[in-house]
Amino acid sequence: MKKNIIIIVLAVVAAAAVAISWTQKQTLDQRQQEIHERGTLVMPFDLDKTTHVFNQTDAGGIQQVRAKDPNDTEQIQLIQQHLRAEADRFSQGDFGDPQTLHGESMPGLDVLTTQADELEVEYKELEDGAQISYLSDNPEVLNAIHLWFMAQLTDHGTDAQPHLAQ
Repeated sequence: MKKNIIIIVLAVVAAAAVAISWTQKQTLDQRQQEIHERGTLVMPFDLDKTTHVFNQTDAGGIQQVRAKDPNDTEQIQLIQQHLRAEADRFSQGDFGDPQTLHGESMPGLDVLTTQADELEVEYKELEDGAQISYLSDNPEVLNAIHLWFMAQLTDHGTDAQPHLAQ
């Protein structure tokens, strides 16, 4: 009898764990789909034709957006225009576009916004897109960059990857 109760309890716990895991996966999938769909609010390029790349570094991080087709000059031009403008805004502490897309409570943004004077932002064109480098020697700002990158990787799902594409 006691053994049967233990087996039943274990089965219920296992079923609950599977249900929670499934719910979390569905919630994450729904969040990523929502971010993908809302991307057009702040990004002029097609997320289906581009890839976001987030590379955390000891000095901060490098964010790239690259066209999946290196001959897609329309997407490349849109990426370059957008990231150039974003780099200008970010260097002034204006992270309004990421807040619009990801939400006001996105990890790292509060520090990046309030400590923009501790953040160096550099724009660079790439043959297939563009990149923004974020540099700081302030540990709090470095941590904020890394938190922000991790949150973007989670939110963008398959539209992003965590390393530099070659």
